[in-house]
Amino acid sequence: MKLKKIILAVIAILLIGGGLIAYQFYGKIYGTNVKEDTAIYIPTNASFDEVKEVLTPVVSNIDSFVWVANQKNYPNVIKSGKYLIKKGMSNNALIDLLRSGKQTPLTLTFNNQDTLEKLAGRIAAQIEPDSLQILTALTDSKFLAEHNFTKATVLGLFIPNSYEFYWNTSVENFRNKMLKEYDRFWNTDRIAKAKKLNMSKNNVITLASIVQKETAKVSERPTVAGLYLNRYRDGWALQADPTVIFALKQKHGQDYEVKRVLNADLLIDSPYNTYKNTGLPPAPIAMPDISSIDAVLNSENHEYYYMCASISNIGSHEFARTLSQHNLNAKKYQQWLNKQGVNR
Repeated sequence: MKLKKIILAVIAILLIGGGLIAYQFYGKIYGTNVKEDTAIYIPTNASFDEVKEVLTPVVSNIDSFVWVANQKNYPNVIKSGKYLIKKGMSNNALIDLLRSGKQTPLTLTFNNQDTLEKLAGRIAAQIEPDSLQILTALTDSKFLAEHNFTKATVLGLFIPNSYEFYWNTSVENFRNKMLKEYDRFWNTDRIAKAKKLNMSKNNVITLASIVQKETAKVSERPTVAGLYLNRYRDGWALQADPTVIFALKQKHGQDYEVKRVLNADLLIDSPYNTYKNTGLPPAPIAMPDISSIDAVLNSENHEYYYMCASISNIGSHEFARTLSQHNLNAKKYQQWLNKQGVNR
């Protein structure tokens, strides 16, 4: 009888011990471990140690994650990307997500980037490749030649909008998608309108970049575009202050601030100076948005040849058909600048 009790006691201890061990294993696999809703980023070609470094701040027990990951062979099937993980996820669910490669896409945006370098920086802040990799891909001589761009004009490839990408998109895939979006934007209707103006796509984007810089008022852009097209068609110098500012920044650096264009500035020796050169500059001076491009393609038909910033409606312009009328507007504006103490 005594022996029987001993045997039963041993069995009970083994069952309890086994149950505890089973519970511990179950907790490692199916218990909650993720501490918060967040996004994690697994780099391309990441090692398992790098994955652990990414996950350590967001899980309660990294050792239990490592144990389950090894049981599921995850260290040998690591897939890069951006993953959204949820508070309370188990190691099992987390590893299944990471093994699947079902990453979450992101919405990539850019607009009003004055230079290719600024654009590359803006893109690099949103996807995995760094700005140098992006710049190298965009200025690749073979790519430029195949698609009729130069290092100066390739900024016109980018149509400001929102685009869906995966975080770990390669620079080549990013560049190729932007090319597809560019071709999609330049549909038959827009191409026909450009031909009617006797302009190439680059011509339109270059003029649109001037319009973009000339006025932030979207409703005014077709009027401004019509004015520059009047000058362009009649062989006049465009005399666009934004092109002079662009030339000054090329000479003095992008941080050079110009609040007022001086007469001396109009003498700067640059192919972008539209006071000294007739026709369009050789390339865009900025990244025009869709409203500026369409303003050129659908410009207002009028007889204005001159414009000056308005002092009665700040942010807008006073338009004129004659030089004498323009000189009156310009005199008012210069006097206003003097009163404001704007000397540069």
